[in-house]
Amino acid sequence: MTTFGCQMSEHDSEQATSLLLAEGFEEVESVEDAGVALINTCSVRERPENKVWSLLGRLKEIKDAHPQLVIGVMGCMAQKEHDDLIRRAPYIDFVAGTANVGRVPGLIEQARKTGERQSALDLPRTIQDLKLMEVQPEEPVLQPNGLAPLRPYVYIMYGCDKFCTFCIVPYVRGRERSRTPEAILSEVRTLARAGAKEIILLGQTVNSYGKRGDVGIDFAGLLRQIHDVDGIERIRFTSPYPKDFSDSLIATLGELPKICEHIHLPLQSGDDEILRRMMRRYSVSHYRDRLERLRAAISNLSVTTDLMVGFPGETEEQFTHTLECVEEFQFDAAYTFIFSPREGTVAATMPDQMAKEVKSDRLVSLADVQNRITLEKNGRRVGSTVEVLVEGPSKNDPFSLTGHTRTNRTVHFPGPPRVIGQIVQVKVERAHPWGFSGELLQGA
Repeated sequence: MTTFGCQMSEHDSEQATSLLLAEGFEEVESVEDAGVALINTCSVRERPENKVWSLLGRLKEIKDAHPQLVIGVMGCMAQKEHDDLIRRAPYIDFVAGTANVGRVPGLIEQARKTGERQSALDLPRTIQDLKLMEVQPEEPVLQPNGLAPLRPYVYIMYGCDKFCTFCIVPYVRGRERSRTPEAILSEVRTLARAGAKEIILLGQTVNSYGKRGDVGIDFAGLLRQIHDVDGIERIRFTSPYPKDFSDSLIATLGELPKICEHIHLPLQSGDDEILRRMMRRYSVSHYRDRLERLRAAISNLSVTTDLMVGFPGETEEQFTHTLECVEEFQFDAAYTFIFSPREGTVAATMPDQMAKEVKSDRLVSLADVQNRITLEKNGRRVGSTVEVLVEGPSKNDPFSLTGHTRTNRTVHFPGPPRVIGQIVQVKVERAHPWGFSGELLQGA
């Protein structure tokens, strides 16, 4: 399984893998030894799509040598570019859209049995449709040993109703559908019993959960119920939408101690006219007000964001407004992107598309400002003590352990394997753009 894209893609891959393991499949180290090769795709930007085409080219060479290999493509690009995928890569054996994770084992079986290409691209309009179609797994994702990941993702809703002019998500993931609180709580309790310590709630605009009134509860109410689940020690969610942060929700976040002190709050642009043409439905002033209220309600709050440069027609002055917002708001980190036209979106047809060189220069300037702020903020924590959920060995240093703070900083530190899965105290010794290096305090 190769995955491109966001946390939702990662969770879909985990679900598909779990279903296949339950059917008797085994994961292998090399695709040359595999009977099935799965690619979970992303269409939000051009770069991951290009990587998919490159990977498919390599898989074709392997399939030419091993014709029994089943190649499956799932996710956003599968939903959006089905016809193009089949035309350019006719050796693909099945395509599964964003709402069809639960069909992956059956698609593999049918492809092997019939020798014909299989497709599953249905997009439900409501959560009831989702259940009737039986396309999204309802059971939580557990590891082969029956244990839960320490920090599992939990879908609370699917799809999006915002229709930002640059975004393909509503077209490839469908309209908003909120899961029932009963189903969510059942999954969270199962994960807690299986060893999960931190729950990460997923939704395209996660704080609009329940806004249609069809599940009888709003996001604040759901958080309160999840907060009462024994065994869960931390709760996170991503990604909220600035306009959907009500005063009552902000107050709830400040009242519940299990809610981690980290908010990912996408700004996208620091210019009101660009935000209007993006159809973001909020102004810089409104964003500022929500941010100030969040910081007043939650002490030691870490705020990260998404920022886009090069939206069609963006002037130098409008880009400067974004830089000014970054300086003012002092984000802890930012995911910075170049505008990438997505076929089917309004922004892709707007006039004044910008030259790649201009967009690249602006991205470098923006990253320089944010990286300086990030390192300065991280540097202020040197000498302090942070609470870390230990997740396992560091990928880059097998002699160190790694984990996350409540503010979502990554921390590396030497320590014994017995503390994996525990929440420990670490003294910060060095600051990095990505987080901290530190020392495990005695008593762990």
